Amino acid sequence: MPTAAQGVAPRRVLTIAGSDSGGGAGIQADMRTFAVLGLHACVAITAVTVQNSVGVQDFRGVEPAIVAAQIRSVAGDIGVEAAKTGMLASTGIIEAVAAAADAEDIGRGRATPLVVDPVAASMHGDSLLAAEALDALRSELIPRATLLTPNLDEVRLITGIEVVDAASQRAAADALLALGAQWALVKGGHLREHPESPDLLTDGTESVEFTAPRVPTGHDHGAGDTLAAATTAALAHGAAVPEAVAFGKAWVTEGLRWAYPLGAGHGPVNPLWAVAAQV
Repeated sequence: MPTAAQGVAPRRVLTIAGSDSGGGAGIQADMRTFAVLGLHACVAITAVTVQNSVGVQDFRGVEPAIVAAQIRSVAGDIGVEAAKTGMLASTGIIEAVAAAADAEDIGRGRATPLVVDPVAASMHGDSLLAAEALDALRSELIPRATLLTPNLDEVRLITGIEVVDAASQRAAADALLALGAQWALVKGGHLREHPESPDLLTDGTESVEFTAPRVPTGHDHGAGDTLAAATTAALAHGAAVPEAVAFGKAWVTEGLRWAYPLGAGHGPVNPLWAVAAQV
């Protein structure tokens, strides 16, 4: 993937997400991924979490007007080639992000592609999205998604479909497209009985299936964030959605191979694997 020449500004991306005090997911995972891939990362912080390797103890959402102002400030001055969302926490924040995205030409059918990673809960099961905000997610944000990247728990919350096999995975993808997403990626990493990690990407006309061998690690904190960030990075570099997802899938698989223990619980996926591999 191309990087910036000396003295030349790199391509720019925007992550709209929460801060992870443990450094393994959220804004922190996004920025590490973007940096290694030669991008300048702008941020709109939506929430501050109190979390570590064993779970999320608390969080506070940022005032929606401030979230929107961050987006307008950086997009209007610095400009961005692609954007992604992560933890949005509340109805007010989702509505503010949707309005700001429209104002800055970000999202489906617009100049800047938008990857929506609909973060609803941490890997430990801690809620990161108010229950009433699901309606806003469906009506306000998903229709603006160039690409939607839910895990299976998020698929169930959004569509009511329990994905257990290829047929229900396809049904879930169709339901997500019916909500307005341009492309839907239904990730199969949580299909633990499957020998590989099967993902289905579709826009309703074109469909691509991705598989990758399961990496035997208990350290997978931030895997969804890292996949979405790497995919967003590829979009910023000009890749089409299927190629961007293929890149993101390969990237997070290597990140899992290089994951490391941290604290008493789950360590993080390592988006710095490409740097470590060269040392």
